Amino acid sequence: MRMLLLLLTLWILPNLAAAQSKTVLPGELELMVSVEETDHIPFEREMVIVEIHGVYRRHITRESLKQPDFAGFSWTQLGEDVWREQRINGEKVKTMTRRMAIYPDRAGDLTIGAFTHNLTLTDEQDEWFEHEVTSEPITLEVAPEPETGGWWFPVRELRISDQWSNAPDQLQRGEGVLRVIRIEAVGVTPEMLPPMPELRSPSGIVFPHPDKRLVELSPEGPISYAFWRWTIRPGNDTSTVVEPLTLEYFDTRFRETHKIEISAQRIAYGDVVPPEPNGSSATAMPPEKAHVPGWPFLVLGALVFAAGLASAVSGWRFAGVSALRRFPVFDPLIRRFRQAVRNGDGPMTRRLAAQIMARDGPSNMQNRLLKSLDEALFDQEQQQPDLQEFARRFLHRHRAVVAGE
Repeated sequence: MRMLLLLLTLWILPNLAAAQSKTVLPGELELMVSVEETDHIPFEREMVIVEIHGVYRRHITRESLKQPDFAGFSWTQLGEDVWREQRINGEKVKTMTRRMAIYPDRAGDLTIGAFTHNLTLTDEQDEWFEHEVTSEPITLEVAPEPETGGWWFPVRELRISDQWSNAPDQLQRGEGVLRVIRIEAVGVTPEMLPPMPELRSPSGIVFPHPDKRLVELSPEGPISYAFWRWTIRPGNDTSTVVEPLTLEYFDTRFRETHKIEISAQRIAYGDVVPPEPNGSSATAMPPEKAHVPGWPFLVLGALVFAAGLASAVSGWRFAGVSALRRFPVFDPLIRRFRQAVRNGDGPMTRRLAAQIMARDGPSNMQNRLLKSLDEALFDQEQQQPDLQEFARRFLHRHRAVVAGE
């Protein structure tokens, strides 16, 4: 037994001494930079994903990653650095991952300079000493921006909605209506979104409001939002029309240019009745006779009454439209989330989960689930995430959040 302990000691001590030596051996500390692989050359101002990955086989006391000046690029960091312990070829090591989105400012061959990781290590006497590990520079080929004649707007995904504060053709006398166009663009920063257009109306009064811009960071790139707002009312006692708006963008996934047109809209007071073509007023039509509902309506009414009686007895109260979120069948966001899970689309699943949390409020459990999904999606060493299990646990917790538990 003593002989065995002596052999173990003789085997362990040299390894501990080597691990804590002031001499850093090749392969103990590695820092690599990689660019997301694509089958095309990126254009100017098109997002390029860069990942900085470090592998460390030494104990690290302190660390600081210094990045290059990114001459010729704009950039944004996509979240915090991710540190974790992994096994590589059976050896337990520490790894660090940082994801960044960079945007070339000009065409040609641009160089991403070296990253330097300043590390504080320990030696045989447990004394601290400084050591640097540096990555290799990378050269990136960039194509010139296409001639569009307008705002160059390359995005990975774009969604637009057109909303009105109330029915624009049913206004009260002297009333105005607020129009809000919402832009959601994946892969751009807020300043890259197009400027707010001028909304024209031949005879209407248009009051533009300052546009609002927000950004949300995700592992697949920044998601920027713009809100274009106008208050509009007819400039006379009848009605007016606001002219259509157009927006052109370049889809960086399918390498296609698209043009979106937001159609014209009539703005009118609700009591304005357009005149007849011959100038005469329309003859009033006699009202239709009332009919007693048939037996299907009686059955439906009885069911509604029974449901109301049961809810009153049980003490359950209907909380309005927000209560419908407890029922996924009424929630379009939940339906899109489940569709992404069925399609096996991990990034879309992650984005929709973040939108659900932003709308209904997050929980610690959901944050942990989202963090685990991020690690699984963007860790090449791990297997593909189990989206079905993630969705089951996420929606289970979401129901509790909506219920106020």
